[in-house]
Amino acid sequence: MFDLEQLLRPHLRTLVPYSSARDDYQGTQGVFLDANENPFGSITDQDWNRYPDPYQRKLKEKLAGIRGISAQNIYLGNGSDEPIDLLLRAFCEPGLDNVIINPPTYGMYKVSADINNVEVREVLLTEHFELDVNQIFSSIGDKTKLIFICSPNNPTGNDLSLDAIREVIGGFRGIVIVDEAYIDFCSRASFVEMLEEFPNLVVLQTFSKAWGLAGLRLGVAYCSEEIMVILKKIKAPYNLSGLTQEVAMEALDKWKQKDEMVKRILENREKLREDLSKIDSVMKIYPSDANFLLVEMEDAHSRYQNLVEQGVIVRDRSGVILCNDALRITVGTKQENARLVEELKKTEK
Repeated sequence: MFDLEQLLRPHLRTLVPYSSARDDYQGTQGVFLDANENPFGSITDQDWNRYPDPYQRKLKEKLAGIRGISAQNIYLGNGSDEPIDLLLRAFCEPGLDNVIINPPTYGMYKVSADINNVEVREVLLTEHFELDVNQIFSSIGDKTKLIFICSPNNPTGNDLSLDAIREVIGGFRGIVIVDEAYIDFCSRASFVEMLEEFPNLVVLQTFSKAWGLAGLRLGVAYCSEEIMVILKKIKAPYNLSGLTQEVAMEALDKWKQKDEMVKRILENREKLREDLSKIDSVMKIYPSDANFLLVEMEDAHSRYQNLVEQGVIVRDRSGVILCNDALRITVGTKQENARLVEELKKTEK
């Protein structure tokens, strides 16, 4: 049985969170002499002299309406990396508990765990880049608190088996984090729709990819209200700036534009796949449900260095486990993709 109270680090059960001035008074009108702000406004053209809403209420309500869920199921963070870190801090005792990841996968799961002195148990994906469910369950111990699953996966690009992910969530007493950073490029429905079915599920999404707002640093964690309350309790008081909240509110009014960009990226991805397949040094292009391709090439590291010298930057994944001699190539504009292909062809000579 899933018991959130037993998973939580004991000292956090009685933690009194920081109370900001905006906790004491949540109105928008009045003479504000409570937060030691500059009363004369900002030195910029816009007034940023007041602290932002620490709980991003308007933004959560707008996002909740779009997603068809309660705002109480939404945590907004400084990128997805913030909730990743908070989940480790909330549920894992340093030097005692452990988490499971499935390499090759997003590197920040391990980095965040290492920073928090939490043991990482690695269960490799299969040769087809799928979850090894039996090995995952064999690796779970009494002190295993979290399992991180990235789907569609980075750097392999494929969407993992839905049934396998459901089996892991349903069979684990701890919390399963499904990272859907690339969900907009995938045909399946989001795991957000399964929050009521699985109280131990946390779904991560981001505004960095399909929305084109990587510089904004805005990540979303969808979870049960009980988990959200814990994250809210231990987060920094003003973790999202007023500017971030304002731009995100504007972005959510442009959902159709986001979908159009996704459509163009998917079209460019297939054209890029076609062009790369004609290059002799390309040995394999892996299936992708994301906005990038994992491409196995002859002497990948050398070709990566040649590309860098020509000002074409991709990610060298040739040293990553199971990604032998592979480059991870983000899908760019038609012009950028054509330049990439041109420079790769030059290395054939």
